[in-house]
Amino acid sequence: MNLDKKIATRASYGEALCALGEKNEKVVVLDADLSEATKTSVFAKKFPNRFFDMGISEQDMMSTASGLASSGQIPYASTFAVFAAGRAYDQIRNSICYPKANVKICATHAGVTVGEDGATHQMLEDISLMRGLPNMCVMCTSDDVETRWAVEEISKINGPVYLRLCRLASPVIYEEGQKFEIGKGVQIGEGTDATVIATGVVVQEAIKAKEELEKQGINIRVIDMHTIKPIDKDLIIKCAKETKKIITVEDHSIIGGLGSAVCEVLSENYPKEVIRIGVNDTFGKSGKAEELLEYFGLTSKNIIEKIKE
Repeated sequence: MNLDKKIATRASYGEALCALGEKNEKVVVLDADLSEATKTSVFAKKFPNRFFDMGISEQDMMSTASGLASSGQIPYASTFAVFAAGRAYDQIRNSICYPKANVKICATHAGVTVGEDGATHQMLEDISLMRGLPNMCVMCTSDDVETRWAVEEISKINGPVYLRLCRLASPVIYEEGQKFEIGKGVQIGEGTDATVIATGVVVQEAIKAKEELEKQGINIRVIDMHTIKPIDKDLIIKCAKETKKIITVEDHSIIGGLGSAVCEVLSENYPKEVIRIGVNDTFGKSGKAEELLEYFGLTSKNIIEKIKE
């Protein structure tokens, strides 16, 4: 993990989208008056005829994206997660998921790391909402390399995708050329004392915990679960059998998110206690992103404490 090189996954998205636009003329981009923040502005400057600023009209944007998909385009629709998954839920459900429209919803500014914008803008329920929809693939990437891979890879899927992105700049975890696969988690380490299954921006915290615990003679493995639906059932069951503890970590409510998905898999296949670390059924708060991660216990320190209890 390169702590000296930090890139927000929303920035990686903007660059990857532009690169994809050069390769595939069917890619079109829609935004809801937030292109500078979501970084779709990079695509807009290079391909103005394939960019549509829909204004502050998220529901219209999703329906329009579905229409573009029906005409053979590959639309990427972007806005903040709280507006994408929340304000436009009905249109995503009925105009995108029901007809299985080939729309890629790339939602930025998810979780408490939105920071000073506070509880109204900190979307902590989007994974729950999106993974409950039939036909929807749900992804949450952890670094620059993984995000750039995901942006291109989801263009190859014929159907709806929800890609969750972050505002906070985070360390680059992977080397260029790292191989990923949709629906398959990435295992980091072979420890047997515990498995920490994380997604998104907190994967870095899980890796920090792993490195610190190794100094204390405690060996854990980390799973970067970049795809939450379809989730990697085989890897979850394998880790439950091979390690003493299972801990999930997410910048999301513990209700309905990654932790719930892991519990569903294990309750049906290999019953085992799961410790869920996330936002505990409450709204977020206004503050600096790093302070909020600490406040809500989404740090390596809290992961270490839970493992050592």
